[in-house]
Amino acid sequence: MALTDITREAVLAAIAEFDRLGRDAFLEKYGFDSSRRYWLLYDGTRYDSKAIAGAAHGYLPKRSPLAAKDFSGGRGHAVTVLRRLGFEVTSAPNTDPSGLQTADEIASTIDDLRPASASGKPMLKQAVVLLWAIGRARAGHDRLLGWTDTVAALTPLLQTHRRDGESRHGRPDYPIAALFHAGLWELPGHTDVPRAHGTAVWTWFAEHAPEGGLPESVYTLARRSGPARVRMIDAITARFLDDFYESELLTAVELYDEDVAADEAPPPGDSDQETAPGSTPGASNSDYARMCELVARRERRTYGQRRTRIANDPIRISAAREAVLLRSDGRCENPGCAKPAPDRNDRGKPLLEVDHIEQLTDGGRDHPIQMIALCPDCHRVKTHGQSRHRLIPVLAQRARELHDQWMRADGWPSRRAVEGER
Repeated sequence: MALTDITREAVLAAIAEFDRLGRDAFLEKYGFDSSRRYWLLYDGTRYDSKAIAGAAHGYLPKRSPLAAKDFSGGRGHAVTVLRRLGFEVTSAPNTDPSGLQTADEIASTIDDLRPASASGKPMLKQAVVLLWAIGRARAGHDRLLGWTDTVAALTPLLQTHRRDGESRHGRPDYPIAALFHAGLWELPGHTDVPRAHGTAVWTWFAEHAPEGGLPESVYTLARRSGPARVRMIDAITARFLDDFYESELLTAVELYDEDVAADEAPPPGDSDQETAPGSTPGASNSDYARMCELVARRERRTYGQRRTRIANDPIRISAAREAVLLRSDGRCENPGCAKPAPDRNDRGKPLLEVDHIEQLTDGGRDHPIQMIALCPDCHRVKTHGQSRHRLIPVLAQRARELHDQWMRADGWPSRRAVEGER
């Protein structure tokens, strides 16, 4: 049985059965849960894309329907097949914009965006709007903003950060309409937003002047989680800005500094503030692995090009430092010390000093595989002590061992990420 065998006629037959039985009965008959991310749009109606694809297989000659366990409903399988057959599939239903629950889901949805092009490259409008909103979330501004204020804030950004051939007017209605239909923007109380083409979009926004912003789940991740925030930023820069000098735009939206990967500081009196110095709340091998992969990906993407800019990339530096602090578990990583950090900062991070074992001026890298978290005493010895020449090789070996342990404990599949390769 192969999902790729299904035909457009078979899909249309499954859609007709869906209409005849009703959604609940259709899903129950074929054993599928309701879609959370991908929806097939046909003749003005939304259909659960994976269930439709599975049922369509049963309309092929001498074939049976596919069960949910038989195939993936994501972008790499059912979605691709349905789009190849000429159907429109969209990410995240407009009526449930909070359906995106993880940074990976958000990044995948960003990767699915299909912006118009200018000079053969994707236009930057959607990227500018998303990065601006993530910057607002990080700063703790209100999630939803009135239309007049949204236009006033976005217009100069859109006019400044654009490709050659991209419109100069700077209107945010078209990118916001596109993001709304992709499930990455919320316009409460509105479901009739036109698609992002033609004059109907401008007319609709002028008439309704909607309040809007990121879906609540996306806003919350961008506000509170440093790793999730940099995952979103990296997805946007990879999708839209791969060949574009991104630092000026990221600086303008306050997302280009060495604390961008840090979690939001907990409120005064929060229980995390009182955690013992020797432990790291919520330490996760998966978070460590993903930050290391982000560091390696940003380095690989531009290694050898614009070297000064890349060597000083605050996003990569921030992600690398946060990964090392996470890995340290709140203790000095010198194997001859291993003392708990003396205290924590306002964000709950252990007061350890993250240092490069091989200095950047000597060719060292901003990658956790050659970075180490040290207590103040060990850091002074490593930098100025007479025994530093014996200590440095020990620290280098320890950093590689810890990096390897954390990556393999998560079962991370990328050998490049495990080995810290460029």
